[in-house]
Amino acid sequence: MTLTVHDIHTYYGRSHVLQGISLEVADGETVALLGRNGAGKTTTMRSVVGLTAPHRGTVELDDTDITGMPTHQIARRGMAFVPSGRRAYASLTVRQNLALSTRGKDSPNAWTLDRVLETFPKLQQLGNRRAGHLSGGEQQMLKLGRALLSAPRILLLDEPTEGLSPAIVADLGRWLAILKKERTTVLITEQNALFALKYADRGYIIEKGLVRHEASAESLRQSTEIQRYLGVAASA
Repeated sequence: MTLTVHDIHTYYGRSHVLQGISLEVADGETVALLGRNGAGKTTTMRSVVGLTAPHRGTVELDDTDITGMPTHQIARRGMAFVPSGRRAYASLTVRQNLALSTRGKDSPNAWTLDRVLETFPKLQQLGNRRAGHLSGGEQQMLKLGRALLSAPRILLLDEPTEGLSPAIVADLGRWLAILKKERTTVLITEQNALFALKYADRGYIIEKGLVRHEASAESLRQSTEIQRYLGVAASA
């Protein structure tokens, strides 16, 4: 599934947050959206999935204009959004959270409940625990597992390493490698720029609601200028 964002302008009240963002994620590609805090990364994600509709510009999935479409309709077209923070159904158990997202698929690579539990064995152990009692890392596993069970054709990950321990970040990297091997289309925002670029094919750098730079992930990883701008202090 191809995602094309063209010249979108998004506001929060009178605040003009996105001032003409354009980007593309090709089918089977992993693309990183990078920038400092407040650059507009999360707002871009919210604009794409319909949570904060753009005032101007277009968002297309496979040449179909989905701009302003309700979020649930966008999800039915194959887009799954994994927001940052603790967003599980706190009063439900891990298994109940997962069951809500399960969709039957015939594809040999479909993410069934058994496959999700095999990939995230910790969730198997925590199956009867209420999601509100999970750690940040455990909730991140649960959110990603839920998204995969919805059989997404494109996956949007917003700051997936936020607040996670180095061990959980390493696990997340292994999961991203699986998605990349299976050519799942992924758009990821990250403060941990080198981590995201390790698994991305290309990257966009945004600043004050505009794309300032676009290049291959390898070029961005090797650019000391970009690393200084992003505040990269250590390798992922």
